[in-house]
Order: sequence, then C-alpha cells, then structure tokens
Amino acid sequence: MATTSLWHIKGRLSDLIAYVENPEKTIPKGTEDFFNVFSYIQNPQKTADGSYVTAINCLKQTALQQMILTKQRYGKEDNYIAWHGYQSFRPGEVTPERCHEIGVKLAHEMWGDSFQVIVTTHLDKGHLHNYFCFNSVSFKDGKKYNYSKAEQQRLRDTSDRLCWEYGLSVIEHGRKAPSRPVWLDEQSGKPTRYNVYRADVQEAVNGSRTVEMMEKYLCRKGYLTDFTGKHWKIRLPQYQHFTRLDTLDERWTPENIRHGLGARASFGNKRPTVNFAPELPEELRVYVPFQRTFHIYRLFLYWEYQLGILPRGTTYQPTSPFMREELRKLDEITAQVDYLAKNRIETLGDLLSAREALQGEMDELTNQRKQLQNKIRRASPAERERLRQEKQAVTAQITACRKKLKLNVGVEERSTKIQDTMDMVYANEEQHRQTAQIRTRGERYR
Repeated sequence: MATTSLWHIKGRLSDLIAYVENPEKTIPKGTEDFFNVFSYIQNPQKTADGSYVTAINCLKQTALQQMILTKQRYGKEDNYIAWHGYQSFRPGEVTPERCHEIGVKLAHEMWGDSFQVIVTTHLDKGHLHNYFCFNSVSFKDGKKYNYSKAEQQRLRDTSDRLCWEYGLSVIEHGRKAPSRPVWLDEQSGKPTRYNVYRADVQEAVNGSRTVEMMEKYLCRKGYLTDFTGKHWKIRLPQYQHFTRLDTLDERWTPENIRHGLGARASFGNKRPTVNFAPELPEELRVYVPFQRTFHIYRLFLYWEYQLGILPRGTTYQPTSPFMREELRKLDEITAQVDYLAKNRIETLGDLLSAREALQGEMDELTNQRKQLQNKIRRASPAERERLRQEKQAVTAQITACRKKLKLNVGVEERSTKIQDTMDMVYANEEQHRQTAQIRTRGERYR
C-alpha cells in the first residue's frame, strides 16, 4: 500500500542561484524541502550513501544548476519554481531496493518525458518513502507543469497500478486525511472539530432509543444533520461541508447505530443540555447577542469565562459544540488577552491605533536594516563585523515587532469570530426555547 502527495514550491530564481553560489546561505522560508533534496545528494545520510538517489533527464551532481538553466532558457523564473512530493509505503511491506525501483518507475511515467526529476528514497523512518523533486518548467517545450485534479488522480492510479504489479496492497477506500496539526491534536485528545463530533454522536447514540430522537438530540446541540442516504452526516453551521459518521468511526454505519441505540437510555430518551458560564462578573456582561461590541478587552474576558478558562480553578466546561473546539486554542487566546492587558488596549479604536504605531515602527526598523546592509557591502573587514552585530540587533527588534503585529491582527479576527459564535449559540437556544413553548401550548389546548 502506498500513499502519494504533491505540492508546489514557490520562490524566485535568484534564491536558487544564491544557494548554488553559496550553499551555506540561509535557505529562503517556504523552500526548505526543495533545497533539502539537493542537500541529501551532497550529504546523503538518509539515502544509504547516495545509493537510493536517481536523476532523470539531468545529472545528480548538477541537477539544480540544470534546472536553473532550463528556467532561464524559457524566461520562466518566478512563482512556482519546483514541485515536491512523496510516495510512502506501509512499514515492512517493501525493501529499500524495491521501494526505490517503484519510485523511479513512477517518476518516469509521470514526468520523465518532459521534466528534470530527482528521486530519493529515505530509510530514516519506520516506513520507507520516496521523495520526488522536479523542475516546474519543461526542458522539452518550456511549458509549466499543471497539477490538476485529473493529474492528481493519474498520480494515484499510476502508483496503485505499480503496487499491484509488485504484489503490494492498495488502498481500496481512500479518504482525505486531516491536516497534520489537526491530526496531532486529535492524537493528543485535544477538542478538534472531529473529536467534538465524535463525543456528541456517542452521547446521542447512548442516550436515544430511536433514530428520530438521536437526530433531535444532535439538532438541539446545534448540528445540521442528514440521515437520508446510506451514509449519515452531520456538520455545524460554521462549516461548509458535512462529515460522514462512518468517517468519524468506521463502526458508525446506519445498521450498527440502530443496533446500538439506547445503551444508556434506561428511562427514556436523554435530553442534551447547553449551559453558560455561571460565575460571569456583572461588569463583563457587555455582550448582547446580535449586537456588536467594540470593547475588545472585555469581550475577550467574557469569552474566557464562557470557555471555562476563568476564573482559575473553575470546574465549568462548555457543553455547546460551537465553543468546545475553541479550547484547542487556549495558548493562542491567552497570548492575545495578555497582549491586550499589557498594552492597555480596551476598544477597537485602541487596537487599530496600536497597529498603526507598530506598522510605523516596523517600516522604520526595516529601512534602518536596509541602510546597515548597504553599509556592510562598502565597509572594511574590521568595520563589517560591528555593522553585522548592529544589523542582528535590528533584526531581533523587527522579529518582536512582527509578533506583536500578528497578535494585534489576530485579536481583531478572533473578536469577530467570538461574536459570530455566540450569536449562533444564542440563536440555537432561542429557536429551541420557542419550539418548546409552542409544543407546551399545543399540549395544553389538546
């Protein structure tokens, strides 16, 4: 079984040339993987002394230089400078020789007729995997590679066919995996969207005697449901796409759920509850649903109470799925509140004024660093070291300023999200309160 993926490397030709002329030069941010491929050729600790490195339509030792010449020949020197991807095998399924052989065949079939490609097989993980790095510009006609959905499918199909030919397993029913940060958070038990979904669905299955009551349970929590097809699905209103229950847990097919309903509903169907922070101070009750507030600092404190972050040592935890996923971002929220407190930012106006001052400081420091860089080029060797130290100090100030600016922008973005989330929570509560009142009136007049 092999999985594949491919992504572009964006940059400038000058970065490639600078790296070729001085390999000790700092690698441009975002292109580390691309340059690492050539580092493995020069220092191949991961590839068994270079035994598992193959160049297609170029030479291993001069592959990067040849890619640069191809770009210069056709005048395509910016945007996507290369493509980088992998083919990863199940642990213990292939030998290094077989893994590299399959990878080279895959690269030949996919890109060997038009592009310069480097194939490396890495042996440093529990699973063997091939890395592909190829020029974005064709040496044949100068056209750029277009990674369309059809091309993505061709890559998967070609990899699967080669696996069949070599007697390896193939993924029969593939599904899109979550991003790596989300996957890591899920493994550590943090409340990601999918972990929140799983917990609520499990509650609904355990506490409902019928499918109808299970669906009502989830709707009362705020979910949108679709139990009409052979794959039951749910989602929260803030997300565009539904998530299948059998994707959350392969056992959650309609048949299995029907058999498992009511495991803990001894005395009838369980009703979900949505609670709010019980210890919210009177001075923080500034938020009114559906009315925007510009008092950002109090809004963030209000949010920390609703999430159970404040007061310290509280046992309260939010039950609404609209809010529980936010607990995954506690560090980020805490840093933003600390930023507001330390800089005495109370309102949106204060926030925008602070941002303007930060941007002015950033522009001034950037200009100062540029002047120092010009002086370094013209300075004598003795003076150059002093100027470099000055430049490093200015760079450190720019880094600190950039972090503050990021926090400032993040506060504004989160303030809008907080109010949108609470609007949805209160709207959901109001809808079900009115439904309950109508039902009560109907029973009274019956």
